[in-house]
Amino acid sequence: MNQDLSILNLVLHASWVVQAVMLLLACVSVASWAAIFRKLFAIKRIRALNDNFEKEFWSGTSLNDLFGSATKNARTAGPMERIFASGMREFQKLRERRITDAGTLMDGARRAMRASFQREMDVAESNLSFLASVGSVSPYVGLFGTVWGIMHAFTGLASLQQVTLSTVAPGIAEALVATAIGLFAAIPAVVAYNNFARDIDRVAIQLETFIEEFSNILQRNLGAQSASGH
Repeated sequence: MNQDLSILNLVLHASWVVQAVMLLLACVSVASWAAIFRKLFAIKRIRALNDNFEKEFWSGTSLNDLFGSATKNARTAGPMERIFASGMREFQKLRERRITDAGTLMDGARRAMRASFQREMDVAESNLSFLASVGSVSPYVGLFGTVWGIMHAFTGLASLQQVTLSTVAPGIAEALVATAIGLFAAIPAVVAYNNFARDIDRVAIQLETFIEEFSNILQRNLGAQSASGH
């Protein structure tokens, strides 16, 4: 009896619809775990690059030197460094056009940094919608397999004269495996989604704080240049 009701045996003897549901959920689970590990390493890398650049930014290095370094390392730079580079690039372009109004210069730099910030957040949030979908849909797909399997089991029992627990149990057990696989796919996806969403929110707050601090530095520099010019 134990051998007959082993997981492998139940999967092999399930109806083709239930087997198709199990295969789909297994593929979704594998894709979900791949997305989880990719996102885990991506967020870890983003936080490390942001922290390194923030330390360098506050170390006293000149803005021009930081901008030169950010331009050279554009491909390997972190989100904060790219946001800084976009703000400095727009700021310098406006200065080259002989624009001296502090408000215009600051608005241009802020708009460039906000656009870069949005691009960085879009990249950071990629695959999160997939994990959310896996977490919300997988249990229902597994439940569909279970309902179909139970219907199939009871349809097969209709022709029997005498029905006992030993004849009912295998069919129901086969059907319940689909729900188990659905939950196995959904639970890690939901946990990972919640953790990643919290981590990305922290990254977003860090980047927004940097944008404000860098804007203040640019504004102070403009004020100092304006004062010295007078």
